[in-house]
Amino acid sequence: MDPVSSWSRRGLLVAAGAAGLVGCGRKKDEPAAKAEAPKPAAAKGGASTLAGAVAGDWRSSADKARDAWRHPVQSLEFWEIQPGQTVVEFWPGAGWYSDILAPFLASTGGKLYEAVLEADPADPAAAEIVAAYRRKLEAKPKLYGKVDITTFGRGSGPVAPAGTADRVLFLRNLHNWMAGGIAEKAFKDALAALKPGGILGVEEHRGEPGRVQDVLAADGYVQQAYVEQLAKEAGFVLAGSSEINANPKDTKDHPFGVWTLPPTRLSAPRGEPAEPDFDHAKYDAIGESDRMTLKFVKPK
Repeated sequence: MDPVSSWSRRGLLVAAGAAGLVGCGRKKDEPAAKAEAPKPAAAKGGASTLAGAVAGDWRSSADKARDAWRHPVQSLEFWEIQPGQTVVEFWPGAGWYSDILAPFLASTGGKLYEAVLEADPADPAAAEIVAAYRRKLEAKPKLYGKVDITTFGRGSGPVAPAGTADRVLFLRNLHNWMAGGIAEKAFKDALAALKPGGILGVEEHRGEPGRVQDVLAADGYVQQAYVEQLAKEAGFVLAGSSEINANPKDTKDHPFGVWTLPPTRLSAPRGEPAEPDFDHAKYDAIGESDRMTLKFVKPK
């Protein structure tokens, strides 16, 4: 059997026994390292263009500081996000991309579905992430418009009505779903939501090619071939890849996984007290992780 083809099936079996999902919202060990962010000029019409939405004064300075690493305008253009579309984002976390997508789609007659963490009584921290996210949207209805909140998790139903979405986005969460044994489900749910010809956009921490893929992605890195195989098995066709979010300085061998790097900047294993003498300089100099940026299409 092709070892690449066997990854996702083996991952499902192994990860299904995991105690629970790895949360998409991660507590920072220290303030995130500063990056020199680009300053796109706000276009006329404000949020009615992607550049205008990215430049919007409603976005926090901390979020804008990460534009230098996440390249939101270029990424969204690569995924062909356009005015008036119906878009589904899986696990928005605190809403970094929602602050761009929701105003843009609300201003252009589009529709946004946000598939948040599935409720888990055993995980109050995850519940608070979702509650805070809901409060954020409810506080500014004129800015965000009507965002439809759905859920994604092991027992969740459709993330949007079948065959209605123009675009679905997986933004740095696939490693979490691998840890929880629901990566295959994510791709299947995305395929079901998309219209024929619709696009799935993926941004993920990129693992070193040639290494054996940890099916639980414990260090946060995922090999690009693994992602492509998961998508193929679900029924997607690879339509393109981009180096927009590449970082050749990332050696991907950090003591606390990808979370050693900004913005999380761990200095000790997760769950343990921060190490005050840990030298962050080496990792801050790397910046945020090397990321794949992929585009898949649902066949017509």
